[in-house]
Amino acid sequence: MSQSWSWLGELLFPSLPQVEVVGVEVSGPVARIEARVVVSGAVCPDCGTLSERVHGSYLRYPSDLPSCGRPVTVALRVRRFACRAPVCRRRTFVEQVEGLTRRHGQVTERQRVSVSGLGLALAGRAGARMATLLGIRASRSTLLRRVMELPDPAVGAPVAVGVDDFALRKGHTYGTVITNAVTHEVLDLLPERDAGTLAPWLARHPQIEVIARDRASAYAEAADRAAPQAQQVADRYHLWANLVRAVERVVTDHRACLRVPESGPEPEPQWEIQLPADAGNADAGEPADPGGRVAERRRANHALAHELLDGGMSQRAVAKHLGWSRNTVRRYAGAAKWQDLMKGPPAPRTVKLDPYKPYTLRRWEETAGRISGMALLGEITVRGYRGGYTQLAAWKQRELLPDGPPPPRPPTVREATDWLTRHPDGLTGDDAVRRKALLAHCPELDTTAHLVTTFAEMLTLLDGDRLPEWIAEAKAAGLPGISTFANGLNSDYAAVHAGLTTHWNSGHVEGAVNRIKMLKRQMFGRAGFPLLRKRVLLA
Repeated sequence: MSQSWSWLGELLFPSLPQVEVVGVEVSGPVARIEARVVVSGAVCPDCGTLSERVHGSYLRYPSDLPSCGRPVTVALRVRRFACRAPVCRRRTFVEQVEGLTRRHGQVTERQRVSVSGLGLALAGRAGARMATLLGIRASRSTLLRRVMELPDPAVGAPVAVGVDDFALRKGHTYGTVITNAVTHEVLDLLPERDAGTLAPWLARHPQIEVIARDRASAYAEAADRAAPQAQQVADRYHLWANLVRAVERVVTDHRACLRVPESGPEPEPQWEIQLPADAGNADAGEPADPGGRVAERRRANHALAHELLDGGMSQRAVAKHLGWSRNTVRRYAGAAKWQDLMKGPPAPRTVKLDPYKPYTLRRWEETAGRISGMALLGEITVRGYRGGYTQLAAWKQRELLPDGPPPPRPPTVREATDWLTRHPDGLTGDDAVRRKALLAHCPELDTTAHLVTTFAEMLTLLDGDRLPEWIAEAKAAGLPGISTFANGLNSDYAAVHAGLTTHWNSGHVEGAVNRIKMLKRQMFGRAGFPLLRKRVLLA
């Protein structure tokens, strides 16, 4: 019988030649595979002595991966051996099939690996739902337990690393992510972002030569203490982010300059139009015919209706022939000329403000236009006005204020900061014009724009040798935000200079932080640090 099922054993357990399939039984929705171990002996787990003395046997029923959606159970007959070593304290032991079973295991190893993969990819509840669809019985707790059982990957001997922080709970708790700057793999996650947490990790890897980090003083302190041999590199992204914050402070200090006096647009030239000699009617008192698509349609419909009516058709017949309503035909029939069908201008609409307009106009003239809209509203409300301020403000804008569009609103601090820190080619035409007017109006912001442009050139061209000149110029400018930024560069000069002259950066670390955020959102922020660390390191 065993020979007839040998091909099935090679199909189901190709990497386990010591397992032989002796039968297959399908009972209802469950498939059962009967198998046995064909090797002659087993090794004692305590002393390592090979034993071939069989003490007994029994059946184990580990659950295997489903087949075509049908649950599969392996009925594996295992043997209990007697240990013959006189010094061994274990008298008997059960054989384990490496790659198929483990002690006290209720599932096969390949199902255990599949459940671990689901837990890594989808975490608890989502992984349990997917396991159910695949025919695997596993709760969310089982999936997370399988993930936590996985060993950490080997760190190896990285030569260059990137360090940055990430939020476990934004604004409250932060951790540290360490990546390999060469392979961009995540090496480890630390539960804190202080020097006391990072320094021991760096001390365990004395081969590190480059540390790309942000501007945090805690990371600089840890690198100085535990890895003095490594070159510290300040990340260019964080340098630029710090400069943007400094520019925003300068703009905030000079927010009064944002109200730039702008002249209105030049009036369009008035072109004289030469009218034809026969334009209009000969009689000056006769108004010109209305034009437009509506007038053309009324002219054609009027001519058509009168042509059919003059031909002897009744109004009912004309309406049926043209698909019009009888009221429409009656209206066309009653009009002697098509011009009579055109409606005149609508009568002016009366509003609640009309009785109070003369008083409002008189008060505006008495105060030479210096009275506010709210003051006018209060005065006419006492005199019986029951309308709202919107109606008064609209009439005031239309009748009392000078003609022309209202002046554009001044830019906000964020908009002005964006104009100063973006490449000029990335600005729209209107923003470029307003930026030029702002810089011409405010010398302090013009100096800030010059410093930003110079620093951007150093950043993009990796021309860090100009850094001392830039720091001296920034300090001499006397702008508090820029001066503070320059002092910070001076205190961390070696790392900043390396960031502006070498190709090392923390871009890959920012990518790892984004992946951490995605995993946190997938677990709805309820996972603890150990589970998050496992999923990041093994994903």
